[in-house]
Parts: sequence; structure tokens; C-alpha cells
Amino acid sequence: MNNLDWNDIKIIFTDCDGVLTNNSIIYDNLDSEIKVFSARDGLGVKLWQISGGMVAIVTGREAHALQRRADDLHITIVKQGVSNKLEFVKEILAELKLDFKNAAYIGDDYNDLPVLDAVRFSATPIDCAEGMSKYVDYVTTKRGGEGAVRELIDYILNKQGKHEKTIQEFIYNLTH
Repeated sequence: MNNLDWNDIKIIFTDCDGVLTNNSIIYDNLDSEIKVFSARDGLGVKLWQISGGMVAIVTGREAHALQRRADDLHITIVKQGVSNKLEFVKEILAELKLDFKNAAYIGDDYNDLPVLDAVRFSATPIDCAEGMSKYVDYVTTKRGGEGAVRELIDYILNKQGKHEKTIQEFIYNLTH
């Protein structure tokens, strides 16, 4: 994090299971998969978007529920069923004419390590896989699926000096 210009961060990549969710996978009798997402994370995504930031989701599993959540939050960059997350992140950064210095990533398990190591700012929820915390720049105080993404977004917005202005813009948009 030495010499990190926080305003360089333009995009936050996030894993799904264990980050946007609490790592539970629920199957019902109709072969549907159920995921539980945090509304607080959702509002954090909206704040990040209001500030001009982008969010991308990259995950090893595939679930219709995730795409539905992404659609609800107007997240257009979603890649499911990815075995090599780093390659996907490289592709997206190239398409957006950005670099790893413009990216943050939050992941919770060892399959996230290549991306966590490559981006400028890395984070993990407090309930990450054992040993993961030593590989990241920031460990949230919130658990995956319980506000970890929101905490990361608030942290970055504060470091960028945009948090209060973004909240005021959000409130203004609600009332006008």
C-alpha cells in the first residue's frame, strides 16, 4: 500500500460466495439454489457507483440468483463459472483501459489469491479461510454476506475523501 493514490481505484472486483453471501449454498426441492445477500452491501454498491466507481463480480460457481442480484444493482460486469479469475480480471481491465493499480479486490479463499496479489488494494472478510488475512491489505470487521463489501466501499470512499459527498448526493437523489 506504499504510495497508494486512493483516487486511482476505479473498479472493485468481488467474489460471490463468502463475500457477497455468507458462504451458504441452499438447495430446495425444486433444484433451485438460494443465496442470501446483504442489503447493506447493495447500498454500498450504489454509493460506489454514485461516486463514479465500477463493480465487477467474478466467481467460480454459477447461480441464477447471483445474476438477479447483479441486475438489481446494475452491475453489468459479471462472470460466473470462472476457474482462472486473474485472466478474467486482466481482460476486463484491458477492455476498460485500466490497470491493476486501478483495481481493488475482495475475496475470501485461496482461489482468490492470484487476483488479491495482483490488484493495488486487496481485502478479505473477517471470516475468510484460515490464513487468508496475511495475504491482503485490509481485513473487514464484517463477515461475508453481512456487510463486508459495504465496509470496503466505505473505507475506500473515506480514503478518497468522497464518502460524505457521495452520501449527500445519494440523499439528494432520494428527495428530488
